[in-house]
Amino acid sequence: MAAAYCCYFFRHSKSFFSQVSGIMWYISTRGIAPRVDFEGALCSGYAPDGGLYMPEELPQLDIETLRHWSSLSYPSLVKELCSLFIGPELIPREDLNGLIDRAFSRFRSSDVVHLQRLKNGLNVLELWHGVTYAFKDLSLSCAAQFLQYFLEKRGKHVTILVGTSGDTGSAAIESVQGAKNVDIIVLLPKGYCTKIQELQMTTVLKENVHVFGVEGNSDELDEPIKAVFADVAFVKKHNLMSLNSINWSRVLVQMAHHFFSYFRCSPSLDTHPLSPVEVVVPSGAGGNLAAGCLAQKMGLPIRLVAAVNHNDIIHRTIQRGDFSLSPAVKPTLASAMDIQVPYNMERIFWLFSGSNSQVIRALMEQFERTQSLHLPKDLHSKLSDAVTSVSVSDDAITRAMGRCWDENQYLLCPHSAVAVSYHYQQMDGRQPSAPRCCLAPASAAKFPEVVLAAGLTPETPEEIRALERKETRCTPMRRGEDWTLMLRDAIEGLSRRWTGRSSRVSE
Repeated sequence: MAAAYCCYFFRHSKSFFSQVSGIMWYISTRGIAPRVDFEGALCSGYAPDGGLYMPEELPQLDIETLRHWSSLSYPSLVKELCSLFIGPELIPREDLNGLIDRAFSRFRSSDVVHLQRLKNGLNVLELWHGVTYAFKDLSLSCAAQFLQYFLEKRGKHVTILVGTSGDTGSAAIESVQGAKNVDIIVLLPKGYCTKIQELQMTTVLKENVHVFGVEGNSDELDEPIKAVFADVAFVKKHNLMSLNSINWSRVLVQMAHHFFSYFRCSPSLDTHPLSPVEVVVPSGAGGNLAAGCLAQKMGLPIRLVAAVNHNDIIHRTIQRGDFSLSPAVKPTLASAMDIQVPYNMERIFWLFSGSNSQVIRALMEQFERTQSLHLPKDLHSKLSDAVTSVSVSDDAITRAMGRCWDENQYLLCPHSAVAVSYHYQQMDGRQPSAPRCCLAPASAAKFPEVVLAAGLTPETPEEIRALERKETRCTPMRRGEDWTLMLRDAIEGLSRRWTGRSSRVSE
């Protein structure tokens, strides 16, 4: 393993020295909040200035490192990436390896992820072999292990606050359910998740799990969460944090998807320069896309395609520089991507602005005031050079699902079908391209209604069918109620309970 470390080549001396000293610092995209280490970034939601945490310096990987990494398993890639961004002074390498092994121990496949090589050059990277059958198990299981490592070390308690459009909530719950020093509050958009997604959250009855059903969509439920995190004193008093994809640790782990896709789909690592691979990323809040942009910036020769449904703010931004809200969220078959405010785009803007926090702060404050923003010409040019995009209709989603089944007897979930639809468009247009890998964020088993709508037969594992027979627990948040106040009350109640327990233990 020591030999692997000798391969890292850092083009910038500042980056080199920060790595040699073992410290990786994180700064806010808006430039006002103090910098923090990995533990600080992990245990935060938004930065105090409203921005998102990003590494102060990005390590640059040379070709020898990429060649070495190309033979690694997915878990080993996660270990290498995390060791670059965490540092041994916070988590020694041996401990880090153990935490990542534990994170993936409940996955149904020992490989953790699986690449399906299908007909006509279609490569599908299955990211859904975790407990909840969705890609979010990958990053959240690791984030939860890192978190519990620090909490046990410090003897602290945290309350995790999560808003979900479908899969984040259940994956976050599974990653921390039963943990003695963690409470988790999840807000789900009632009626906007599939029945299976909702049951995966409401059937977990552990004492530290608290689920609220909100009468609103995923963008609406994000508002009270952001309001709570804006109260810095309240956040600090109650050790409040988020595990949404605003959390840096999730973006970090998701970088491994892109490295693994590249290494498994690249025809050769012996050319100079290295041949590119196109990675098609189904995009909602933009966490996987931000991870891909970071991998690009570190030297991975991938071409990124952001594939979205009818909620097309990311597509409009890449194509025209138009980062503006539509009048309303449009419900689609790819429901977990029914998002109007893809908050990780702020990270992507920051990357392509040359880490210019002053520019990003002005842009994002304008967007928050007016819900409309046109990117500066230079920023838009750099973004559109690095990422292309496509918007896919519901009809195209079901057609892609049907065609993939007809050609391969392989079921796609609707979100994976958004990416595969792009592949079919390119193939039918006989567009010359690099090898292509479509990320598959969820199993079709989670979306039987959409499988039926595509004229196909759902395949539902027994553990998912069993959810129907379980007891549920969910607290309603109705329209007209003060959701921010309800959240604050719930958080204060959990803090009082933890303080009472700690007092009894110390006595």
